[in-house]
Amino acid sequence: MANPLLRDGPIPAAVHGIIEYIAGVAFIAAPLMFGFESGSATGVSVAVGIVILLVAGTTAGPTGLVNGLSVSAHVVLDYALAVMLIIAPFVLGFSDEQEPTIFFIALGIVHLLLTIATRFEGSGQSQPR
Repeated sequence: MANPLLRDGPIPAAVHGIIEYIAGVAFIAAPLMFGFESGSATGVSVAVGIVILLVAGTTAGPTGLVNGLSVSAHVVLDYALAVMLIIAPFVLGFSDEQEPTIFFIALGIVHLLLTIATRFEGSGQSQPR
């Protein structure tokens, strides 16, 4: 039975993985690049970057370094992360600061669309070894 979370979109899983590594580094560098003033935005941005790198690196897929996380679990985390990024400025109290608010919402939407458009079928969705 096909997993409804593992879509057959136009973006290959390998491209998704590469984009996640870039996004992880971007979240870590964003406070310096965009001059975040909020300590909350800075801390969350760095933490999100680390989480993205860990999830990307431990997923049993074409760009994973360690096959510790199934692709299905990765997809669930991607959706949860996208929603968290979109609501973070409002929930964590930095929505009055333009740069991190735009960054978090924009990357949350991009991450959501990337996850929806990724072809996960056949990308190593078996259980971790």
